Amino acid sequence: MHGLIMVFGAIMPAFVGFANWMVPLLIGASDMAFARMNNFSFWLTIPAAIILVAGFFMPGGAPASGWTIYAPLTYQMPASMDLAIFSLHLLGASSIMGAINIIVTILNMRAPGMTLLKMPMFCWGWLITAYLLIAVMPVLAGAITMTLTDRHFGTAFFNPAGGGDPVLFQHIFWFFGHPEVYIMILPAFGIVSHVVPAFARKRLFGYTSMVYAIAAIAVLSFIVWAHHMFATGMPVTGQLFFMYATMLIAVPTGVKVFNWIATMWQGSMSFETPMLFAVGFIFVFTIGGFSGIILSVAPVDIQVHDTYYVVAHFHYVLVAGSLFALFAGFYYWAPKWSGVMYDELRGKIHFWVSMVSFNVAFFPMHFLGLAGMPRRYADYPLQFADFNMLASVAAFAFGLAQAYFALLIVLPVLRKRGAPAPQKPWEGAEGLEWEVPSPAPFHTFATPPKLDESATRVIG
Repeated sequence: MHGLIMVFGAIMPAFVGFANWMVPLLIGASDMAFARMNNFSFWLTIPAAIILVAGFFMPGGAPASGWTIYAPLTYQMPASMDLAIFSLHLLGASSIMGAINIIVTILNMRAPGMTLLKMPMFCWGWLITAYLLIAVMPVLAGAITMTLTDRHFGTAFFNPAGGGDPVLFQHIFWFFGHPEVYIMILPAFGIVSHVVPAFARKRLFGYTSMVYAIAAIAVLSFIVWAHHMFATGMPVTGQLFFMYATMLIAVPTGVKVFNWIATMWQGSMSFETPMLFAVGFIFVFTIGGFSGIILSVAPVDIQVHDTYYVVAHFHYVLVAGSLFALFAGFYYWAPKWSGVMYDELRGKIHFWVSMVSFNVAFFPMHFLGLAGMPRRYADYPLQFADFNMLASVAAFAFGLAQAYFALLIVLPVLRKRGAPAPQKPWEGAEGLEWEVPSPAPFHTFATPPKLDESATRVIG
């Protein structure tokens, strides 16, 4: 349930929210293309979340088949499994509608003079992400619908008792699941590509290569799904293909990290909270990327598959990746949304407590995994006790840091308690969003703005 709630109920809706706020401002549009569909997309998430969490209060408790909802565990689950399937259908429909809206807005409503290769990086990240969403959410819908018919209508797609194949479910799930990983990180790349140039006071290094790198990651994400399945008895030829394809993704990802570092190189840098989170993102996401390359090596993966090494890897990518980028984006753009400045000291406390507690919680898990501690175990031998206790204490600290963020940073901003935000609070920031007052009015660019050659400033 933790995985399902965080992936489908937290990270993805948060990035869609950023797109709704920022895409029209960044491209000089008055609003999103389809207002009613957007509204429907948002309001679907509320009942879907309630249905998902309602499983905790049903006889037999919430589904316990892992966030990957693997067969044949799904056939042993109580009725809450059906609620989870219905909830995922609703969340998938919401994501698809949001994606269609974002694609149409970006392609049809850009200000005159803003060609695709002059578009802000956040819009590029989301344009490609939206195509990924439309491609893979129906795959998940098919997999969970087959699970539902196996449970109640006598089919046997994945049920071995009826001649079905549980490994088939893994193939279908991960054909959705691996592009899903990039759905949760490509918009983060876009946010970081705005924050780093602003606080380095330089233009983004290698803009075109960044765009092509995002596109390359998206295309490659469709051919690497079975690196999650090296331990299922895959033929050596298959293992080699998925191993090399996974290693290949490291190339465009490395291009992005290189470009961010090159942007900062010899820049006039300052470290306000958005920049702290962006630099923290680059540092910790790179560690997660390296452990991903290690996991791509089939013989190594077979040793550490389903151990705490994998838990460490994906939390480094997802928490310190997606979540830290969301924090960076919040601190960077919240003055434009709310019209007030957040408290800088509180923001820095939030960053440092989050950064230290995250690393203390998850870095020891690499060692636990290499020592052979499996995931999803309720108990473990005493030689693992110290690292587990350290991780638990730090994880509580990390959670408290987010409560601090919600209560002492977000809440005052929502209540508009703080110093009035200037139109452009960050000296090095560029983009159309800084050409309008703070807070940005609704239907900001009722008439399309005339842009300068860089497509980042309004002229006239």
